[in-house]
Amino acid sequence: MQITVQLPDDLAEHQNPGREALEALVAEGYRNGLLSKKQARNMLGFETGHEFDGFLKQWQIERGAYGIHEYESDLKTLSTLSDREPGTHSG
Repeated sequence: MQITVQLPDDLAEHQNPGREALEALVAEGYRNGLLSKKQARNMLGFETGHEFDGFLKQWQIERGAYGIHEYESDLKTLSTLSDREPGTHSG
């Protein structure tokens, strides 16, 4: 799928404004857990994980960033555990 975006004039004057916008979109999507590593790599056209790791470093994103999906999963687990009777456990 191709998406067309209207960029402000000041950004459109940059050397490669389309790539800058794409990288910002991917960085935030990955940081927030909306994009998987594979999806982000594909969007950026990276062939290797090493290239993607360099991208993450450039954008100051920790590898294995804690995204919204992991957070929501942890909240469900915490809720389940807190609903148990004290002193009970499975296993």
